[in-house]
Amino acid sequence: MLREIEDQVVAERGLEARQRPEPIILSAAEARTRLEAQFRKENSADEVAVAEETLKALGLLPAGASLGDLYVDLMGSQVAGYYDPGAKELFVVSRSTAIGATDKVTFAHEFTHALQDQHFDVRGIGAVPAPPRDRSLGRLALVEGDATLLMARWMTEHLSVAELQELLVVDPEALAQLNTMPAILRERLLFPYQQGLIFANGIWARGGWAAVDAAYDRRPDSTEQVLHPEKYEADERPVEVALDASALAKAMGAGWSGTPEDTLGEFQLSVWLRETGVKALDAEAAAAGWGGDRLAYLRGPNGAYALALLTAWDSQADVDEFLAAAKTAASNLPGAAEARIVPGSGASGLAGHVAVLVASDAPTLARLSSAVGASAP
Repeated sequence: MLREIEDQVVAERGLEARQRPEPIILSAAEARTRLEAQFRKENSADEVAVAEETLKALGLLPAGASLGDLYVDLMGSQVAGYYDPGAKELFVVSRSTAIGATDKVTFAHEFTHALQDQHFDVRGIGAVPAPPRDRSLGRLALVEGDATLLMARWMTEHLSVAELQELLVVDPEALAQLNTMPAILRERLLFPYQQGLIFANGIWARGGWAAVDAAYDRRPDSTEQVLHPEKYEADERPVEVALDASALAKAMGAGWSGTPEDTLGEFQLSVWLRETGVKALDAEAAAAGWGGDRLAYLRGPNGAYALALLTAWDSQADVDEFLAAAKTAASNLPGAAEARIVPGSGASGLAGHVAVLVASDAPTLARLSSAVGASAP
């Protein structure tokens, strides 16, 4: 039956199956064990710790939460199958003794990933990483959007009415687990599938699967391009925002160290605003018009921390809208925080950038504000 599905997927997607990995059926417990091992392998302990501390400083994770544990719980409860491009292995997670409609559509989806791997280089973008990495999330949306579009087209053609109805039955335990997750993790998991489907379908509508294939030669550079396909078509790329964590740490004084800089992007900025007190529609509008950003997280002595987020925008109106929303968000963060304009020419060509500054206490915030002002682009 699975070989028949492979033939159907090949016929629909139009990509030759150069290899056909033998599907490995896993129990939910086995899948969780494998996913945890893969997560620990691909994300160092310090990398996960930095991401956890950053999300807590931004008010996106509870104080006592473990990012690693939450991620493993999330993936273990939600993943129905996955393809590992490194090992060339395809896994289907079966939660019953019989192969049902969910197993079939999962296999169609994951076999599409195997075809992608054989025709396009998708290594390194097959899973959501622990740090934010806006570009990785945007590119993952193409990969998952492609596979989700194929899955949707396949199931409407090859599943019976009874099987389609079966797909409408939601596992209450998995749904409950999903709803308990912090919004940033839950929505970062769903974004590549939901928004990626819209993005890939738009490309397919203009030129079929050949156009989707061509998109792998020019992959999205940001979640902004996925959210606003017209910006992808226009090849509107993120503005390079200069922010040097090492230089900031030096300016903060003895005992301070920088961590690798990162980019939140439009999608995660929108989630951040909404989760820190800005109304949903206002958060979405305030994040639109994003031009680029850079985030630096600093560790200080005795548990002190500082975070600087420097953002660039498409217009002065976008600057003003984000600044107002960011001030609301900053007032609701667990540490001391402020949002303000940082003077300077700025890569966006505007009078300045909007900076969001967060620190463990007010004196540290004052020191960070001075350091950012001294190093403004």
